[in-house]
Amino acid sequence: MTFPIWINLGFIKLHPHAVFEALAYFIGFRVYLYTRSKDKLPIVQGMWIIVGAILGAAIGSKVLYWLEDPLRTIENWHSYTYLMEGKTIVGGLLGGLIGVEWMKKRVRITRSTGDDMALPIIVGMVIGRIGCFMTGLSDHTYGTPTTWITGIDFGDGILRHPTQLYEIAFLLLLGGMLYRWKKRAALPDGAIFQLFMAGYLIFRLAVDFIKPTPHPFLGLNNIQLACLAGIIYYFALMYKWLGQPLRSHKKEL
Repeated sequence: MTFPIWINLGFIKLHPHAVFEALAYFIGFRVYLYTRSKDKLPIVQGMWIIVGAILGAAIGSKVLYWLEDPLRTIENWHSYTYLMEGKTIVGGLLGGLIGVEWMKKRVRITRSTGDDMALPIIVGMVIGRIGCFMTGLSDHTYGTPTTWITGIDFGDGILRHPTQLYEIAFLLLLGGMLYRWKKRAALPDGAIFQLFMAGYLIFRLAVDFIKPTPHPFLGLNNIQLACLAGIIYYFALMYKWLGQPLRSHKKEL
């Protein structure tokens, strides 16, 4: 297997990252339109929520990427290529959360909107990670060298953890569980999104230990610090309803 794995349409070759990133946004949005609670949130308000999520995610993904290696960012602060080339999903999720909350205040939405977004986000992330895997080394989403049977040579002769595939497997498992709970469990509004965010942030906190990125913060990297902050936030929210009678559940994101 050689990387990147180009998508050959016969008359043109397309880079996998661009193709699957576009598919992630398109299919994720279609899943949102299909699965959202149409009786609880009008379509116009739903579109504003999407706008807030996209803007927040775009900013958050860049800021957290720039903080991955602060010294390198300072050295390349005037390089447009460096500033625009990278992004991180954790930053996108946390930035999207801030963007959604800001937009909800602007358009006066008071109910939880997160549950409708959890499964579409998972679908989009799974599709996007396929593109990351097919891109290979230049995507910088692979893991550290390993002797595990799962090790993959991305083109430099070194077997590495395919952390993109680990993430896809985890997201499929998490998505299946959340879908089952959304259909069958009597959970309060916002609980599905809280469980998704807490679960994914815990996964990223763990998997980033096998990623070849700088870990200058007491053995942690910037993404792990963001994950810890998000985990504390969402566990504080879930503490309000975990173990409480259903009638006392509060409606929160």
